[in-house]
Amino acid sequence: MASPLRIVLSGAGGRMGRAVAAAAQGDRRFRVIGGVGRGTPDGLLLKLLDEAEVLIDFSLPAAALGFAAAAAARRVAVVSGTTGLSAAQGRRLKTLARRVPVFWAPNMSPGMSVLADLARRAAAALPGYEAAVIDIHHAAKKDAPSGSAKRLQAALAAGGMAAPALSLRVGDVAGDHTVVLAGPGERLELVHRAHSREVFARGALRAARWLAGRRPGLYGMSDLLAR
Repeated sequence: MASPLRIVLSGAGGRMGRAVAAAAQGDRRFRVIGGVGRGTPDGLLLKLLDEAEVLIDFSLPAAALGFAAAAAARRVAVVSGTTGLSAAQGRRLKTLARRVPVFWAPNMSPGMSVLADLARRAAAALPGYEAAVIDIHHAAKKDAPSGSAKRLQAALAAGGMAAPALSLRVGDVAGDHTVVLAGPGERLELVHRAHSREVFARGALRAARWLAGRRPGLYGMSDLLAR
């Protein structure tokens, strides 16, 4: 049996960091060697990265790029599910991907990737229809629209259809997204509902296994699923 993949978690104390740790705990393919957060001393972070193969990041945008840059300096692959990145932060992530493989996805569930593809195809097939994205998350989520909602808007745009996003932040919803396309006499709705954060956690671990050992570059869920 191959040695378990050695992982460092950044944003380890957050909802997703805890979910990834829990998902990895019972899986012999992974070993979380440590977790870091915003207040972690640089020395400890670098020590952990020296032992790691992949950094999985679910931190806030301001911290995410610092963690990713530290990983790239140590030639450690990066899996990031952090959302709310600015255009400048997104460009910085692409720059880091010249040094190490970087996997970035605003939503780590396979179903969301399929939904985005269906949205693009539906928009292209229904010219003249109107579209909207409904984005529902838990009350503590900071970015609105979410990264997933923006991805769906981009997918619709690729199909030739502009769409506003309506964001609701209520309760403890892990993530519900609906694409609505309405035309004369009918309405099409494409829906993805995440029942728990476990689906995102397992998606991040799957991405980490897929990414380890690959050449530098920026990858996403479409690359992972295209096999």
